[in-house]
Amino acid sequence: MKNRALLFLSAILLFAGISSQSPLFAQKTLPKDSLMKAASDIISQNHYCSLVTVDSVGQPQIRTMNPFPNPKEFVVWFATSRYSSKAREIRNNPKVAVYYADHAKGNGYVTITGTATVIDDKDLLMKMKRDYWDGISGWQDIFVLIKVVPQKLEVINYTYGAVNDPKTFRAPAVVF
Repeated sequence: MKNRALLFLSAILLFAGISSQSPLFAQKTLPKDSLMKAASDIISQNHYCSLVTVDSVGQPQIRTMNPFPNPKEFVVWFATSRYSSKAREIRNNPKVAVYYADHAKGNGYVTITGTATVIDDKDLLMKMKRDYWDGISGWQDIFVLIKVVPQKLEVINYTYGAVNDPKTFRAPAVVF
């Protein structure tokens, strides 16, 4: 009986020590520069991301995109057809989200919410040209650029210890 009571008490203490209220499971507050580095690492590991726009009836539209690499200060650039639905949706509602993740590795994700602009600048387009565009007849007259300026960045990166809050599941964030 005495052993059972000790076992029961030990189980209660063990459970209390590893509950979601325990510091063991508390979300670490990482400094802004660490969160930015954690986000940069996730972004640099992914050649593709998702771009979310809002259509004319308020419905989110998501598509896979190939962003230009190494976004400076988390400003993300894409190229698309000037006639695409995403270009039209951005002109009508510039609020967008960009999502980077590698679900095969499960190392985390980055979500950038911000404002997008469709940029029709042939000189800039020529500077940012990708080799495979040569295979698209008349690409100079078809493509425009999309520039996404971040307002908020959320990051989960397990390597850096950037994890969600155990109670709210909110990811660590940086507001620009």
